[in-house]
Amino acid sequence: MTIHKSTRLTPVQRKEIADRYFHQNVRIATLARDYRTSRSTIYHILNRARVKDYTIHKSVNKRYRCLKYGIKRLAKVEAALGKKLKAQALRYHKNYPGEMMHSDNTELPMLEGEKHTDKPETLYVAIDDFSRELYAAILSDRTQYSSAAFLTQVLEECPYTLETWYTDNGTEYKGSPNKHEFMRLCQENGIKQSFTRPHTPRTNGKAERVIKTIQDMWLKKTRFASRVHRKQELIRFVNFYNTVKPHKGIDNLTPMEKLISYFYPEKL
Repeated sequence: MTIHKSTRLTPVQRKEIADRYFHQNVRIATLARDYRTSRSTIYHILNRARVKDYTIHKSVNKRYRCLKYGIKRLAKVEAALGKKLKAQALRYHKNYPGEMMHSDNTELPMLEGEKHTDKPETLYVAIDDFSRELYAAILSDRTQYSSAAFLTQVLEECPYTLETWYTDNGTEYKGSPNKHEFMRLCQENGIKQSFTRPHTPRTNGKAERVIKTIQDMWLKKTRFASRVHRKQELIRFVNFYNTVKPHKGIDNLTPMEKLISYFYPEKL
């Protein structure tokens, strides 16, 4: 007979307990103390002893031991692993700087002393997929004109050619091609626009992640005296992000080191 790995009482001991209780009138508390078990266990043993059952019942439900359940369980595990592997395969990395720039924006909180009637500013970010180089700016609103102003800034600062600009489907990025200021600027500079799937902004994960990093490492930890001061501090943080902070996604290099390794490999 197979004994459960967690059992303390053998079938022989269970019969002894029943004999002592029914024939010698030993108390439940005494039996629990003598056999170093709980009173509830003694009661279970006595209930089964009434039908001459001194065997050890497995604690696992019968359906968990049947082949059919085991196959179903394995199928669920296999499906979960397949889903995880598929998600990992979707984590792509571009092959050179400027191949794809991920961009997003978020409304900034009001500063201490500002009124609720004051208009909040908007943080715009863009991150190069290949090098993780960050560009950021604080603009007055979330419109096609502010988006175009941010793109103009990136084009002036970025040393490599931008091929694709990847964003969500917000109106600040998407509209009538002939009338939309941001789309017009992309067309003039030969930049292809690419968008997330509708209603799934999480697919723009790199941009969303860098916004969270900015919020956690800079926005929540810095006290700003004014909006001008906040813009100055943002410039400092972007410089830190690009030249000091290592990134796991690019082998613990900084974005600057990643770019140098691409353009000047002989210097490393």
